[in-house]
Amino acid sequence: MNRPRLLLAATIALVVVLAPLLGSGLAARPAAAPLPLAADAAGSVRGNITGPSVLAIGASQRYLIQATGGPAVAANGSIVGNLTFYASVQAADLAGVQITPTSAAILAGAPGRPLLQAGSVPQTLTISVEIVSVYLTQNATVNFTYTVQVVQPYVVAAEIANPNNASVASFPVLVSLDGVSVGNATVPTMLPHTDYNLSFQYASTGLGSGWHTFTLYLGTSHGLVHFANGLSQYTVSFYVPAPPPSYTLWYVTGAVAFVGVLFIFGARLGARRRSPTRK
Repeated sequence: MNRPRLLLAATIALVVVLAPLLGSGLAARPAAAPLPLAADAAGSVRGNITGPSVLAIGASQRYLIQATGGPAVAANGSIVGNLTFYASVQAADLAGVQITPTSAAILAGAPGRPLLQAGSVPQTLTISVEIVSVYLTQNATVNFTYTVQVVQPYVVAAEIANPNNASVASFPVLVSLDGVSVGNATVPTMLPHTDYNLSFQYASTGLGSGWHTFTLYLGTSHGLVHFANGLSQYTVSFYVPAPPPSYTLWYVTGAVAFVGVLFIFGARLGARRRSPTRK
């Protein structure tokens, strides 16, 4: 009469042991912080690249490449030789993806400013940079990379009206998300009695679940124009649903537990069928 209870206890013990082991394998690992400055083995040539790590599909963005050191740079910091950067971009889908120029000299300490075009596919781009420092017969190099995530952006749109008899020169519209400034959009010169449809894209790898609010500001210097609501400020709220729960752990645990039950059941059934040989 105690066999079913023994079998159930063994099954529960199997699940309890496997759950923390499976859970540790599924836990997210924190990403390593990127190094702000790359250097060659001797530490003589140094360089880095800065710019947004997230771009909207179809976006173009300039990145700054800083470099110094090596034979091309004198002890007082002046450039006496050739300090050059070489850049390239890698992606799973290179359609519409490019970086230009692919090489340029760095003069008087001014950074290189190549333009990255993101393409129309959400994916990860990797910018590879080589810095070469040359003076006479001496040369040194350093290599580093920078990762950019291309995503489908959040888009906020609004209509701006100029009901007056005078034109309004081009001006920026400030944009904030949940009270934090995230950029601005430029409105071109508006002729009298015209409207302009403004669109702003915000690239993000993901917002937390719940309500979020974009706020657009015309500012006090453009009292001649207003949004379609008649005000100098426009807000739009949207809801981001929580991600669906993941049942992967329970599926795996349940499957392993079921196999364990069958093994125990088969072992006990086999022992029951075996009987001692009678002479």
